[in-house]
Amino acid sequence: MHSVVVGTTGVTAHDVLAVARAGARVELSGEAVAALAAAREIVDALAAKPEPVYGVSTGFGALATRHISPELRAQLQRNIVRSHAAGMGPRVEREVVRALMFLRLKTVCSGHTGVRPEVAQTMADVLNAGITPVVHEYGSLGCSGDLAPLSHCALALMGEGDAEGPDGVVRPAGELLREHGIEPVELREKEGLALLNGTDGMLGMLIMALADLDSLYTSADITAALSLEGLLGTDKVLAPELHAIRPHPGQAASAANMLAVLKGSQLTGHHQDDAPRVQDAYSVRCAPQVAGAGRDTLAHARLVAERELAAAVDNPVVLPGGRVESNGNFHGAPVAYVLDFLAIAAADLGSIAERRTDRLLDKNRSHGLPPFLADDAGVDSGLMIAQYTQAALVSELKRLAVPASADSIPSSAMQEDHVSMGWSAARKLRTAVDNLTRVIAVELYAAARAVELREGLEPAPASRAVIEAARAAGVGGPGPDRFLAPDLAAADAFVRGGGLVAAAETVTGPLR
Repeated sequence: MHSVVVGTTGVTAHDVLAVARAGARVELSGEAVAALAAAREIVDALAAKPEPVYGVSTGFGALATRHISPELRAQLQRNIVRSHAAGMGPRVEREVVRALMFLRLKTVCSGHTGVRPEVAQTMADVLNAGITPVVHEYGSLGCSGDLAPLSHCALALMGEGDAEGPDGVVRPAGELLREHGIEPVELREKEGLALLNGTDGMLGMLIMALADLDSLYTSADITAALSLEGLLGTDKVLAPELHAIRPHPGQAASAANMLAVLKGSQLTGHHQDDAPRVQDAYSVRCAPQVAGAGRDTLAHARLVAERELAAAVDNPVVLPGGRVESNGNFHGAPVAYVLDFLAIAAADLGSIAERRTDRLLDKNRSHGLPPFLADDAGVDSGLMIAQYTQAALVSELKRLAVPASADSIPSSAMQEDHVSMGWSAARKLRTAVDNLTRVIAVELYAAARAVELREGLEPAPASRAVIEAARAAGVGGPGPDRFLAPDLAAADAFVRGGGLVAAAETVTGPLR
C-alpha cells in the first residue's frame, strides 16, 4: 500500500487525499522525530520553571490566569480533551475524520507544538489501523481551531470515547486500540492543547472539495457543450481569440474544453435555419465566462490551501531559540472565506446549468425539440419533473451560498469574541458539492436526450462517446415515460465516478 511520509515542512493535497480517501499508510520521517524531541525538551524545561507559561503550566482560554501546579498538569491535559469533546449531532464522514487527524499530525511533526514523538507515532498508528474516532457535526466555531472535532480524536488516542473500526462497526476506542496493540497515550504538559488547536477539519474538507470541484467543472463544460448542440447553438463564441481579449485563465480553459468536445459536430451553427437567431441565450453563450470565473475561484482557494498545508497552526507555538509564544494563527478566517467563496461559485454553476436544462425542455425556446423532450407530449410528461428536481437542488445551492464566515458568535466568556465559523462553511460546501453533482447529472440526462432527438444531424464524436458511455452505464435514452429516478441515479453515478469526463477524453484527449 502507498505510504505518506510526514516531515517538518508540511504535506501536499495529494498526501491528504491519499490518507483520507485511499487509506494510505502514514510514516514519520527521522527529521520529524528529531524535531519533535527537540521541541519537547524546550517544553519540559519551561514546565520545570516556577514562572507560568500559557498552555504549559496554566489553564486555557478565559481560565489562562490560573497557574497549575506540577502534580495537576497531567490531569489538566486529560480534562481539556474530555471537556472539549462536546460535539453533538450526526457523525461526520470517515474521510473527513481521517483528513483532520492526518493534518493535525502534520502540524505536530513540524516541531512547533512540543508534543512528544511517541504521541505523534500513536496518531500515525491509529490512522494505519483504520480506527476512526466518532466526530459529530456540531461543536466547532472555527476559532482556536476545530476544537470539539479534534478533541473527539484526541479522546480516542487516550483510549476513551467511541471509534469506528476498520470493519465499520462503532465500538469503545479503548477496545479497538487494544486489539491493534496500540497503547493509549498519557498526555503531558501542553499535549492536550496541541492536539485540538488547529484548522485541520476545515482544511481537510477544503482539500477534498477542491479535488471534487476540479472534476465537476470539467464535467460542467462537457454538459454545456452537449446542451449547446441540443439547442443548435453556435460554437463561434468559443473561439480562442475572443477569450484572449479578456484574459481570465479559467474562462479560456472552459471555452477550450467546450470547443474540444464540439469538434466535428453537425449540430452547431444553425442560427440561420428555420428559426433565425443572432445570438444564443446567456446560459449558452456565457457558459465559459461563468464556469471560468468558478475555475479562477478554485485557483485562489487552492493557493490558500497550499499555504495552510505548509503552516504549523497551534497556540502557543515553540519557536527557534526556545521561545514559546501565544499567537492567533488558529483563527480560521483564511480558510473560511474561500470555503464560502467556493459555495457561491458552485451555486452559480448549478444555476446556469439548470437554465440550459429548462431551455431544452421548453418548446418555445428549444428550436424544434418536443415539449419536455417527451415521446408523446400530453400522454408523456418527459423530463418535466426531472427539471423540478434540478430546480430544487439549485434553490438549495443558493441557500448554501449564504456565507458562514460573515457570522461570528462570542464564546469562552468573551475571550474568544470573534470566530470564523470555518467548520460550518466547510460542512455546507460538502453538501453544495454533492448537490452540484446531481444538477450536472440532470443537465447531462436532458442534453443527451436532446442531441439524440436531432435526427439526421450527427453530434460531435466526443458527444457521441459520452452518450454511448452513459447508455452503457444505465442512463436511459429517449422513449415513452418510465420510472425516472433510476435513470437520474445512474446519471449521478456516471458524473460522480468520473465516467463523463473519461468518456469525453477518449476523443478529445486530456481536458483542462
